[in-house]
Amino acid sequence: MLDPHAALPFAAAVHPLARPALRLTWDSREASPEVAFVALPGEKMHGNRFVEAALAAGAPFVLTDLNVERAVRVPDAQQALFEWARRERAKNGLVVGITGSAGKTTAKSYVAAALDAHFMPVFNTLPAIACFLIEFGGSTKPLVVEMGIDRVGEMAELVDLVRPDVGVITTIGATHLEALGTVDTVAFEKGHILRDVAARPIRSVVGAQAAAYFPGTDTYGFGGATFAGQDLEVTPEGASFIYAGQPVSLPHAATVQAEAAVLALALAQSARMSLSEAARRMAAAEVPGGRYRVHPGRYTVIDDAYNASPIAVTAALEALNGFPGRRVSVLGRMLELGDTERALHAEVGDYARAKADVTYGVGAFAAELGERAYRTVPELLAALLADTSDGDVILVKASRGISWTPQQRAEEGVGLDTVVGALLAGR
Repeated sequence: MLDPHAALPFAAAVHPLARPALRLTWDSREASPEVAFVALPGEKMHGNRFVEAALAAGAPFVLTDLNVERAVRVPDAQQALFEWARRERAKNGLVVGITGSAGKTTAKSYVAAALDAHFMPVFNTLPAIACFLIEFGGSTKPLVVEMGIDRVGEMAELVDLVRPDVGVITTIGATHLEALGTVDTVAFEKGHILRDVAARPIRSVVGAQAAAYFPGTDTYGFGGATFAGQDLEVTPEGASFIYAGQPVSLPHAATVQAEAAVLALALAQSARMSLSEAARRMAAAEVPGGRYRVHPGRYTVIDDAYNASPIAVTAALEALNGFPGRRVSVLGRMLELGDTERALHAEVGDYARAKADVTYGVGAFAAELGERAYRTVPELLAALLADTSDGDVILVKASRGISWTPQQRAEEGVGLDTVVGALLAGR
């Protein structure tokens, strides 16, 4: 339970009716008798506008500068939230921070399974991470925090909040270039996670793909990596390999997932945990929907539609290429690529043509992405469903366009989870 008095000495006063909560939220719609509300400044309005709604929903307390019932009053709710999070995080013995241009969520899922750790959900903003640290910082279990960025300076802020004992970078590639400018800037900004971490047996490690950007840093993966798996075998049924004598089998996994599992085992070994138990937990781990989830059936659907960047799409296409049967790529627009977006879509499209038997593209860069190009998602879907045959393997991948309306997503060729849903329903 989260004691409202634990916010002291940041709080000026705690209302006598304030009571402990199970967790915190900055979204008043999630407030309930078990969930306290933090009134934070937003881009368009301040959370103070929703304090009464949170109290009406039964919030045990509200972190705010307002003088209201059940208030934990502070001069600055955001600053108090972050300071409270730092204090709780300091109680934990092992915090792993993971960033990268692709593969963060996959790595987080396998590392958390191997370490039997608490881990961040998908939503990974600064307030979300602060709430997570307050809720789980005092746990005896390790913590695994996914740390994504889309602007200069954000990783430094995240590192200051999370203060990871182990910093991990999975990959470096062309992501969020509208704000970050160049891939070199992406590498520099994400590299903050490797600096000033605690002196542990493993304190910073990067995936083999990212090694060139961080010379001298330990690497994980296969081949010549510092922490390397051996005898990797990838089939349509999954991936298997050996790490430090421990056989590992991952159902419906490809090379990217196997590399993440090597990272997880290296960290488990460093923490003196049983590798056999870590491998068992990873075999049962589930990566959230939309991140390379293989759905076998009359035809196989590879749901990788959660998000997309050039490096992530090429990895997914490489995995598709390993399947038997007619290989079909269904690719939509990749967002936030700046002035180079057309060239980057064309490069990805060329790679798709080399790895897939049939290539579909949809949205603004449909022709670059596929031989069969469609302006809108409904047009694509009608053609795709009419063409699908038994034994096909269909990869679906695009950016989300989460802030767009359904009509905008359909017209721009993003948010292709609708395509995945229709394919699964049609089997």
